[in-house]
Amino acid sequence: MSDETRKSTRRPSIGDFIRSGDFSGYWQTRVSQAGPGKILVRGYPVEELIEHLTYIEAVWLLVRGELPAPREATLLELALKSAMDQQFINSAACAARFTASAFPESPIPALASGMLATGSVTGSPQECAEMLYAAADRQARESSSHEEVARTTVAAWLDTKGHVPGFGHPIHKTAEPRAETLRRLAHEAGGWGDSGALLDAIGAALAEAKGRVLPVNLAGALAAVMVDLGWHPLEIGALGAVGYGMALVAHVVEEIREGVPLRIIPDALGARYTGPPERHLPEHFRNRRPR
Repeated sequence: MSDETRKSTRRPSIGDFIRSGDFSGYWQTRVSQAGPGKILVRGYPVEELIEHLTYIEAVWLLVRGELPAPREATLLELALKSAMDQQFINSAACAARFTASAFPESPIPALASGMLATGSVTGSPQECAEMLYAAADRQARESSSHEEVARTTVAAWLDTKGHVPGFGHPIHKTAEPRAETLRRLAHEAGGWGDSGALLDAIGAALAEAKGRVLPVNLAGALAAVMVDLGWHPLEIGALGAVGYGMALVAHVVEEIREGVPLRIIPDALGARYTGPPERHLPEHFRNRRPR
C-alpha cells in the first residue's frame, strides 16, 4: 500500500464498531494466522521459513510482507548489524543498566527501558527518514535539484529545530566510523541511491550554513539506506531500536552479573544541587497543625 493510499484510507474508530454492533473486523492482521497445528506467516507455513530462510530474510518477510531480493537482504543485514555498541555514549545503554541494577531478577524490564530511551536524541533514524521523504516529495513537486532542495531543507530545519537530523555526533567530530562503514558497504552493494545522494547534498548544504562540516551519523546513514529500500519511517524507527537491541542484551546481562547494585549518581560523578540554600518554613506554617 502506498503512502497516498494510507493517507486516503480512513481507519475505523471504536465508535464505528459500537454503533454498528459488529465487531467482526475489530481484531485483524495480515502478519500471521494460527490454528491447531498450523501457523502461517505472511501466508507461508512457518516450518518452511524456519528451515529455508536466513534470519534476515525472515525479518524482511515478517515486516514487509514479501520475500526480499538478495540485494535487499544484504542491505538489511548491514543496517541491522551496523549499530553494534559504543560504550556509554548511547543513553539507551545507560537507561537499561540503571534498570538492571535495580531489577536484577530479569533482563526484560531493563531491555524495555533501553528501548524506551531510543528516540530522536539518542539516535533513532526515524526523524531523518521523515526528512528525506519530505525532501524527496518537495523535489518531485518543484522539479528542483538535490542541491536546491537540500538548501531549503537545511534552512527549514535550522529555523524550526536548530539542528538537522542525521548529522553530528558528541564524540566523532570528523567521521562516525559506523556510518562511514555502512555508507561504503551500501555503495558497494548498490544501496546508496537517490536518498543517499540527497543526504550527501543536505550535508554539504549544512556545512555551508554552519561554516563547518558535521559528519553523517549512524541514524542518517541508516535512514538513507532504508528509505532507498522503500521502508516507512515508522519501520525505520523501529529498526533502529531493534538493531541496537543486541547491544542492550550485552549491557543488561553484564550489569546484572558484574555491575553495581542500585546505581546512583554521587557528587563525585557530577551530581550537583543548584536549588536554594537550606531554609525553613515561615512561623505561621510551623505553628499550624495539619488537618
